[in-house]
Amino acid sequence: MKPYDHPRKKLLITTACILGGNAILAFLVAAFIIPHNILMGGTTGIGIVLNHLFPMLDVSVLILILNVLLLLAGWLILGRKFAMTTVASSFLYPAFLALFQRIPGIDRLTGNALLAAIFAGVLMGIALGLVMRVGSSTGGMDIVALILAKWTHKSVAIFVWLSDFLVIGGQALFVPTEQTLLGIFVLLLESMVLDQVMVLGKSQIQLFVVTERFEEVRDALLNQLQAGVTMAAIETGLLKQEQKGVLCVIPQRKLYAATELIHAIDPLAFITVTQVKEVRGRGFTVERMELHPDEKQSE
Repeated sequence: MKPYDHPRKKLLITTACILGGNAILAFLVAAFIIPHNILMGGTTGIGIVLNHLFPMLDVSVLILILNVLLLLAGWLILGRKFAMTTVASSFLYPAFLALFQRIPGIDRLTGNALLAAIFAGVLMGIALGLVMRVGSSTGGMDIVALILAKWTHKSVAIFVWLSDFLVIGGQALFVPTEQTLLGIFVLLLESMVLDQVMVLGKSQIQLFVVTERFEEVRDALLNQLQAGVTMAAIETGLLKQEQKGVLCVIPQRKLYAATELIHAIDPLAFITVTQVKEVRGRGFTVERMELHPDEKQSE
């Protein structure tokens, strides 16, 4: 692999996630949120409120104005580096929204408000997850939350939720109670999907094996399963014997093969299985180190 391949690949993935996330977000707002008057947080929700007061201005234009003002505030308070990571979404999202709103029939995909809320919540979680996975931000009210967190030294999540509920409360003045409940439902569904998207493809299975035949288990996992292994010094509880525990992190698809392999060596082996959300380092986010055949034999 050439030295410049990895940065180029990372840039392409980052660009694709930011473009895709903002496009999905704009689509769901145009197709489900606005046609069914479903309440939404962030600058989109504020834009919808202002649209009721100034109907001559499109929601996309109002969102763009708000995003630019908040981006400038973020630049001044949070610094240039932060502003540069959010500038793309601040302009891409309203641009995509203006484009999607001009597609004929996009506001008539479904006449069922609950179905629209379900699709909006799921797609919103996917959209925000794609953007946040690459370390970017959708801008808007996220900037306000980060500024308040910096000033008060409190959790950003607190201010994100607070701002969303305040914005939803403002929209509730113009819509029936049912729309308010749908808005809260979308917010909760979005949060659940977002959590899953953030760790999608990153979760692994961690095995910890306690066995007297730890050397054989280590060799089998390394050579037959091609899995990374870490040895930990332990002391058994009942017999107080000093030995080594075998720690191994593997993809979920290898779990059955790993447990069968271990029990074939030692049927009495004690195994704990834990699901970890994310794994980084050699063999996962860094290229795996391969041993030559002669090195394997000398282990």
